[in-house]
Amino acid sequence: MRNGWQVAAVCTTGAQALNHADSLNAGIVISGYRLPDMIYSELYSNLPKHFQLLLLASRTRWEAGQQEGMVCVAMPLKVHELLSTVEMMAEAIEKRRRQRRSAPAKRSPEEQAAILEAKRILMERDHMSEKEAYRYIQKYSMDSGNDMAETARMIISIKNMG
Repeated sequence: MRNGWQVAAVCTTGAQALNHADSLNAGIVISGYRLPDMIYSELYSNLPKHFQLLLLASRTRWEAGQQEGMVCVAMPLKVHELLSTVEMMAEAIEKRRRQRRSAPAKRSPEEQAAILEAKRILMERDHMSEKEAYRYIQKYSMDSGNDMAETARMIISIKNMG
């Protein structure tokens, strides 16, 4: 905390850590080799998918059992190593979060059908190309604050009224 990191919880067992992790979206769990109720590998395998584990243990403890995606810092610990490792892990989590948010939203078959129908209407009625019709729906949805499927349904309803 002194170095600007937010600590969500301090836990003495793996079960406590898992319980707190379930209530959060993502994060870093810093753990020793052995907890009273499990070892680090059990904790790691049960963590939610958007969490990373930072293992603090002697090199001989983790070299044989290190798993992909797990980060280890050897004991005895140097504070600057711990802080730089946590910073690196936090940056990786943030990068993945941005990638998830920028990924195109998955549309249901009904939403896709509405967008296709609205494009067809615009292409027939306004003699637009498919690309122009898509851009029109996209721009109108951004300007109105609606998603593309809702905008497409509005275009369809206007056509059905006329």
